[in-house]
Amino acid sequence: MDIMQYSYGAVQPAHCSDEEWALRIQLAHCYRLVDYLGWTEMIFNHISVRVPGPEHHYLVNPFALNYNEVTPANLLKVGLDGHLAEPSDYQANPAGFALHSAIHGARDDLRCVIHTHTTPISAVTMKKSGFAHNDFYGAQLFGRIGYHDFEGITLFAEEKERMLQSLGEKHILVLRNHGVAVCESDIERAFFLLWTVQRAAEIQVAGRSMGGEDQVLQDDVRQKCADLTQQLIRNDGFAVIFFAAIVRKMLKGLYQVH
Repeated sequence: MDIMQYSYGAVQPAHCSDEEWALRIQLAHCYRLVDYLGWTEMIFNHISVRVPGPEHHYLVNPFALNYNEVTPANLLKVGLDGHLAEPSDYQANPAGFALHSAIHGARDDLRCVIHTHTTPISAVTMKKSGFAHNDFYGAQLFGRIGYHDFEGITLFAEEKERMLQSLGEKHILVLRNHGVAVCESDIERAFFLLWTVQRAAEIQVAGRSMGGEDQVLQDDVRQKCADLTQQLIRNDGFAVIFFAAIVRKMLKGLYQVH
């Protein structure tokens, strides 16, 4: 059995194309991984991926389900207006529409968006200086982060344009005093980016709790690190390999899938 095709007991509906079903399986893996790693916020937050096609439909979690209850079949397909594109017994969380629909509607290069506010990430977003770039993971994020000032819960369409302006051409949107949205061309790259952001936040929080002066990296070293990371992810497939490895670890550990 190819465990990457493991569907958590869900059966492919007749109307669902093989391409979309494969995307649904991959997104279900991503939700389960976020739960497995302890990065969930109960039933809140979102991971979305755009479905191929001109409609800009995207898949997102059903509101009220835990991340470890998400399957390929119960994922919602919604439009940029937040309305369901296909019938479902569930509704989506309206707090996700402004952020996810804004990015999916404006950035064709960004097909997957992951929003979290883990404790270390949220702690870093409270600081005016934001993310530092003086450790192995933080250096990989150099030049890739946009910052958006807190306006409350992201419910309203009027905030979309301001969030897009804050993101610009970057791949990470820090929602100040809140959390982060990482955006990439596919699920594997988005998950790898989230992993990097999480590790950078963890190390920064730990480092700031210690006495002593930090060893500050120069911008040219930071840029070299960020550029090389992107080369490895895009040309050498590091993100794909990493995603498959951690999915295997999760499935074998939690579901005894071999």
